[in-house]
Amino acid sequence: MAEQKEDKSMKAGRVSQTVYRRSVLKQIQNNIEGIDFLRPSQEETCYIADESEERITIATDVSLAGNEKDLGVFAIAQAVDQLASRGARAYGISVRIMLPTFAYESRLKAMMVEISEICKEKGLRVFFADAQSVNGIQTSIVHVTAHGEAKKEQLLASRSAKAGEEIILVKWIGMEGTLRIIREEGAALAERFAPGFLNKLEDMRDEIFSDRAMEIAGRNGVSAMHPIGEGGILAALWDMAEGAGIGLSVEMKKMTVRQETIEVCEVFHLNPYQLTSTGAVLMVTPKGEELKERLKREGIPAEIIGHTTEGNERIIWSGGEKRFLDRPAPDELARIYEMKENVNA
Repeated sequence: MAEQKEDKSMKAGRVSQTVYRRSVLKQIQNNIEGIDFLRPSQEETCYIADESEERITIATDVSLAGNEKDLGVFAIAQAVDQLASRGARAYGISVRIMLPTFAYESRLKAMMVEISEICKEKGLRVFFADAQSVNGIQTSIVHVTAHGEAKKEQLLASRSAKAGEEIILVKWIGMEGTLRIIREEGAALAERFAPGFLNKLEDMRDEIFSDRAMEIAGRNGVSAMHPIGEGGILAALWDMAEGAGIGLSVEMKKMTVRQETIEVCEVFHLNPYQLTSTGAVLMVTPKGEELKERLKREGIPAEIIGHTTEGNERIIWSGGEKRFLDRPAPDELARIYEMKENVNA
């Protein structure tokens, strides 16, 4: 009798690459023959929904859990940025909200008001919206499906990055995570920081949409773009390199992070480099300085943090010390929810 492998419970957050390949990708491999561009993988966030001779409709799905009334805004930003990273412009979304049975209707209404306002601001149609109360969940869950359109010649994939090119970081790591921590732990932070400090952080919310930066990059010689989401910049670097089958060498001190994010992370002993960072984007290009200056002229922060290499070595330099990039770890934001669950247990 064949020995059965131990069936282990899974941690919160994205499953490991081993689990994904064994229990997800392997099960659908018979259904993906002939699919090449944007083929299913843990690194690829988008898929082709329809295509004509000249244009392609691309879709992506985002699910987020939390208690924030603007949770849907973060999900929409992540979806819009994912489409933009593939060369597509988002034109509409569908949204489904699942609430705990103890939630009030006022929470649902507040969440939909935020979703409606951001869609009007971004020119997005809402194709479908649904809400339900679900037994067994402790936080709200928002699922967004976004659709966008791209010209075939503008299409990029997660594996489009090439060796021997420069890596640009656009904006700052940890922005999204910082804002969501404020939503969850605002009372605790208000005891430590002045109101002006927290208000300054709120001004960061507009920065979680980076579709304009990626549209500019698409016209200026970018090879690949990778939005930084769950798991932070360390996970994004790994996914980008893994998807393209290349190595990299980056300097941690060049990874831009706002002082406000550092201070909020210090309160809860979190690592900002593993904190969800929607709005921040990795770009790979043979024209690093040129693209960086082009973005800065448009008022978009951008820094060259390293370069891609042949082979599979993924190196991070920190204060002259060399270490190798690990596989993605759970997002630090999950620890905030774990702390709240332990307090309420």
